Amino acid sequence: MSPTDADLVLRVLEADDRHAFSTLVRRHQSAVRGLLRRLTCGDEALADDLAQETFLRAYRGLRGYRGGARLSTWLHRIAFNVFLSSTRRAAPTVQEEEEIPTRPRDRSLMRHDLDLALGELAPAERAAISLAYAREHTHKEVAAILDCPLGTAKTLIARAKEKLRRRLRAWEPSEAT
Repeated sequence: MSPTDADLVLRVLEADDRHAFSTLVRRHQSAVRGLLRRLTCGDEALADDLAQETFLRAYRGLRGYRGGARLSTWLHRIAFNVFLSSTRRAAPTVQEEEEIPTRPRDRSLMRHDLDLALGELAPAERAAISLAYAREHTHKEVAAILDCPLGTAKTLIARAKEKLRRRLRAWEPSEAT
């Protein structure tokens, strides 16, 4: 039987067991990297760099983990903060809304359009929608990760869904006339 996250955290804190921490990293790195790839609009190199920074910060701040939330929620919170720090350093870009062409029903094109549409969302909206749907966090967990009230998390998700719906309307099934 493999040890729980709580057992591994305790081993790291009590004995500075780096093997236990590497087990935690292996257990959670896929989810953290997946979230960061969504937040960085598919920039794998940047997402991997941010994931590495996330786990460095987690290791340094492990004493601050209270255990009130799942470890994955705490790690996603750190990842979101690392992402926000990286966006503050980057120059903002403004994209004008363009006419949306009709697209053929090709899944790879749909995925590409979804990634582009996600990239047009504000960072908090992109994080909220990614956490809620790609990572399947509850609204309460999204609020904890984003460090905002529950109502704000729900609003961010709803706003992101509406923006995505408008941007991706070309992918709506056409009605037979």
